[in-house]
Parts: sequence; structure tokens; C-alpha cells
Amino acid sequence: MEQTKPPRADRQLSSEKAEAILEGGMQEFLAHGYAATSMDRVAIAAGVSKATVYSHFQDKEGLFIALIQRLVEGKFRSVFGPANAQVLQTAPEIVLRDLANRLLDTCMNEPQFLNFMRVILGESGRFPQLARAFVRNIEQTSFKRLRQYFTTCPQLKLSDPEATARIFIGTLVHFMIVQEMLHGKDIVPMERARLIENLVKLIINQAEKT
Repeated sequence: MEQTKPPRADRQLSSEKAEAILEGGMQEFLAHGYAATSMDRVAIAAGVSKATVYSHFQDKEGLFIALIQRLVEGKFRSVFGPANAQVLQTAPEIVLRDLANRLLDTCMNEPQFLNFMRVILGESGRFPQLARAFVRNIEQTSFKRLRQYFTTCPQLKLSDPEATARIFIGTLVHFMIVQEMLHGKDIVPMERARLIENLVKLIINQAEKT
């Protein structure tokens, strides 16, 4: 009598294959870009059949968006945690300085993240849905949570928490793009600590005036 695998073993095997496909997809997208990557290439890189790739991800766009979601989950959810009681009781300048440093550490110290960002930006003209998927995920894990902090922090009484959140993140993203992705360190040099210190002061000073 033929024995069947336990459901848990099937789920584990499926999870392992999905992870292999994600790793293979990342490898191919970084090496060839979105347009030139095929599901055949991904299957070979992942060491699985093409049918297995399609059984886990409906198409190439679905695979790319799954990589965006995994990247955002892994990189930003821990950085932009919920505004819990301990965070709300800590001095805002300490919270914001720590947040800025953790965000830049997370983004700038991992070449794979920067290279994947280059793919998203480079392909955004031909495939705007990919860039929109990235923005949607960033909105949920960074802007939304930082806006919540600016709204609920008792020591900050900002007139426009949403705009302040976008100014805060936008400044750091601009710094990352110019310094690392566009290789502008020598053209427009700026010390990271100096940028963060002045950014935090701007927000704290704005809060004190409102």
C-alpha cells in the first residue's frame, strides 16, 4: 500500500520550494532586469520545474511583487514598529534619531537591497505597476506607522503629521539615492550624522512652535 506524505511535510516542502523560487527570482532580476528575466530562467536558477514556479506564483509580475513584499516585510516592518507606550514616553529626538539611523543602516548596508531598488526605479517607466506595488507596501510599513507616531506622540503637537512623516522619510530616501545609488558622495558630500541631527531639529522646532 502506497504511503502518502503527511500534510505538514507537504507544506514544508512547498515552503522550501517557494523560498528557492524567490531566491532564484531575485538572482535573475538583479542580473538581467525585469524585462529580460523569464520564468524559464527563474526555474533553472531555483532548481525546480517551470510548472512548480507557476504553481507558486501566477506570473512574472506576481513573483516580482512577492519579492517586493518580502523585502519590505524583512527590512521595514522592524524599523517602523508600532508606536507603543514605551516609544511614546521616550523623548522624540531620541526616537527620531534612532529611527533615522536604523532606516539608513537597513537600506545602505545591504547591496542586494540597493540593487533591487535600482531595478524598480529602472523599470518604473515601462512597468509602472511594479513601482506602484513598491509604494503601496512602503506606505503600509513606513509612512502609515510614522504618521501614527507623529499623531499620537504626546510630546509632539504637529499641525500636519502626514506631511511631516513624508518630509522625514523623503529626506532620508533622497540622501540614500544620491549618496549610494547615484554615486554622488564626492559631488554633493554630506555627513550622515549632520543630516540626521538637522532633520530631527527641524521637526522638534516645528513641534515647539505649534
